Amino acid sequence: MSEVKTFIITGKIKKPGGDIPFSKKIIGIKQKQVEEKLYCELGSKHKAKRFQIDITKIEEEKPSSKKDTAAKK
Repeated sequence: MSEVKTFIITGKIKKPGGDIPFSKKIIGIKQKQVEEKLYCELGSKHKAKRFQIDITKIEEEKPSSKKDTAAKK
């Protein structure tokens, strides 16, 4: 099994009315999988085609050192 990671993706959507900046956290196994999910979500929500979505940065979120207390309850 592969480890599930959280990625932070930033960029902008190029629309005729102006650019829409975005920053989104998406969970996935590989970077390519996360990119596809982003295209799907933003395309659905903003009616944007893939060529209109400009990804500027994809970085893996560092896992926090604190344990999740909600999981214990």
